[in-house]
Amino acid sequence: MEPHRSPGLLQGKRLVLGVTGSIAAYKAVSLLRTFKAQGAAVSVVMTAAATKFVAPLTFEVLSGERVVTDLFHTHEEMKHLTVPENAHAIVVAPATANFLAKAALGLADDVLSTMLLAARCPFIVAPAMDGGMWRHPTVVEHVDLLRSRGVRVIDPEEGPLASGQVAQGRLATESSIVEAVLAALTPRSDWQGQNVLISAGPTQEAIDPVRFISNRSSGKMGYAIAEAARDRGANVVLVTGPTSLPRPSGVEIVSVTTAKEMAEAICRRFPWATVVVMAAAVADFCPKEQAPHKLKKHGRSSLVLELEPAPDILAMLSARKTNQILVGFAAETERLLAHAETKLKEKGLDMIVANDVTRAGAGFGSDNNAAVILTREGRQRELGLMSKRKLADELLTEVKNLRTGCHPPSVISVG
Repeated sequence: MEPHRSPGLLQGKRLVLGVTGSIAAYKAVSLLRTFKAQGAAVSVVMTAAATKFVAPLTFEVLSGERVVTDLFHTHEEMKHLTVPENAHAIVVAPATANFLAKAALGLADDVLSTMLLAARCPFIVAPAMDGGMWRHPTVVEHVDLLRSRGVRVIDPEEGPLASGQVAQGRLATESSIVEAVLAALTPRSDWQGQNVLISAGPTQEAIDPVRFISNRSSGKMGYAIAEAARDRGANVVLVTGPTSLPRPSGVEIVSVTTAKEMAEAICRRFPWATVVVMAAAVADFCPKEQAPHKLKKHGRSSLVLELEPAPDILAMLSARKTNQILVGFAAETERLLAHAETKLKEKGLDMIVANDVTRAGAGFGSDNNAAVILTREGRQRELGLMSKRKLADELLTEVKNLRTGCHPPSVISVG
C-alpha cells in the first residue's frame, strides 16, 4: 500500500539508504524508487554482505549515483564523511542483527557503520531477520539502546520468513518506512505547551520482604505514549512502576513501587497537568498487612492473605479535576466495551482506551496492541493491531481532537 501522503514531499531532501546483508535486500530497490519518486536524492551505501544479494549496479542505475561499498577506495574522498555531510536522514533498510549490534555499540569496521559515527542527521532503521533473532535478548538490548538515543527503529512484521518459519522478522512495509522518514524530517509540534502526566507499568504490593502481588504489565504502552507526547512537543512527566524498559530521554521520570506511592506521585503533579493518561496497571487490592520477615512454608498447610482495596487513583483524580483531560485504560478479558463504558462513566473520565489483553499478538509484554477508544460524548474509534508507538500517536490525536472540539465521525475503524 502506498503512503497516505502526496508525492513530492521529499523534494529537495537528500537521503542515505544503507543496505545490509539480509535476504530482504531486494526490497530496498523498490524503496529507493519510492524515495526518488517522492523527490529525494539518494546515496546508496552497501555492506559487503549486501552485495551478495543485490548487485551494486542495480542501485547505481536507479539512483543515478555511484554506490559506496568500500571504506578504502583509492583516489576518492573520505566517503564516510562526505556522503552523510549533506544528508537530511540516514535510512538503513534492511538492517541485520549484526548491523544493529555495531550501531548500538559504536563499532565501525565498514563504510556504513563508520558513517553513522560521523553523521549528525536523523537515523531510521528497519530491521529484518529470520527465526527467533528479533526476540533474542541481545538484539532486544541493542534495539532498546538505539531507541534511547533517539534512533527510529521500525519493528519488523510477523509473517512467513525465508526459512519457512512464521515469526516476527519481515521487513516493515514500504509505506511504514516512508512514513517514518517523513516524520523524522517534518516533526510534529501540535502538543507544544501541553503538560502531560502519564503513568506506566505495574505496581508491586508487598506480602513480606521478598514476595509481592503484581501483574503482567510491561509498561511498554505508557512508555510509548510518553515518547510520542515528547516527540510532539509536550512537557512530559512519566510516573512508572517497576519495569526493565530503558528510560526515555527528554522526559521527567518518577519511579514508584506501590499503588499508594503511585497515587501520591500522580496527585502531587496533577495540578500541573493539562492531560493525564493513566496507562499503568495499578493493583486493585493489596495485602492488609506486610509480614516483617519472610513467611516460611514449614509448619503451614495453607496461607491466607487478607487483602484490602488499593487507592483508586482515577476516582481521586476525577474528584480533583478542574480543566484537565483525564484518560484511563481498561485492560479486559471479556465484555470489553461494556466494562470500558462502565469505567468511563463511574470514574468520570473524558476518554478510555479499552484493550483485550487475551488477544493474540497484543496486550501485556507485546510490542503491538489493539484497542477501542471511547469518549465521554459517546464516540468510539476502533484501532486494529499496530505497534504500541503508533497506537500512542493515534491516542494523542484523539485527545487533541477532544481538547480542541474537533469531532470526527462517531465510529471509526483503523486497521
